[in-house]
Amino acid sequence: MPELPEVEVTRRKIAPALIGRVIAGVRTTAPSYFFLTPPPVLKRRLKGRTVVSLERLGKYLLASLDDGSRLLLHLGMTGQLFVQGSASLRLLSSTARASLKPEQQPDFKPDRHTHLRVAFKDGGPEVWFRDARKFGKVKWLAAGESDTRLDRLGPDALAATGTELHAAARRRGVAVKSLLLDQSVLGGVGNIYADEALFLSGLRPLRRASRLTRAECDRLVSNIRRVLKRSIETGGSSISDYVAPDGSDGAYQDERAVYAREGESCRVCGDEIKRIVIGQRSAHFCPQCQR
Repeated sequence: MPELPEVEVTRRKIAPALIGRVIAGVRTTAPSYFFLTPPPVLKRRLKGRTVVSLERLGKYLLASLDDGSRLLLHLGMTGQLFVQGSASLRLLSSTARASLKPEQQPDFKPDRHTHLRVAFKDGGPEVWFRDARKFGKVKWLAAGESDTRLDRLGPDALAATGTELHAAARRRGVAVKSLLLDQSVLGGVGNIYADEALFLSGLRPLRRASRLTRAECDRLVSNIRRVLKRSIETGGSSISDYVAPDGSDGAYQDERAVYAREGESCRVCGDEIKRIVIGQRSAHFCPQCQR
């Protein structure tokens, strides 16, 4: 699932293709749970509007329009937001990939998973939103309107403090890994970066959150920022479906210390990386480096 770094990279790279452009029209697939706003309403509300800004809140993107309304976008688990003309094998179905000859370059054409296509009056490249599993979301918000998904977000993980995390941890008896995945505690952190930050902090994912000291929370928040910023610098993690809006892959997956490295050797101590399940989510850690 795209986490804060992938969404931030997407924001930075897709912004020039949106900001200042007038929407000429919108094409969608059939109504589904992907659309929190019905497609006919979405088409009517977006046509003729100019995109004035694009911001990120946690794992959400919010495009502000010239009439004060906003378009909420969430990539979900497999969402891909990109510019028309981008090329990547990750944008193709397994069938399409298999049909390519070794010398051929990927040529993406909108398929049944391309649920949103935004065209502009300048006739330039469109912006497309593709999601094979439809866990992504699109919603139009009227001027002054908010959404419960945004209202319940905690501090952004890049700006949170150890004091805030410690205050939240003291009230919860859950494992610290579960605490970090709670978007009402920290907005934007998911499986990958929770595992990586806990490793850098020397904390096991099963540590009881309520037993974390203030110093441990300070260290943990600092390492969360560290891994998130580093991932943004490297373009995010392209482990499965994630691709940047220009079709490029991220590179942070090559720097992972523990995430999805079960059975491999720890790069610090040489011990074997373990995997456990906490609240139906995987957690990876080094038994020697994390206590």
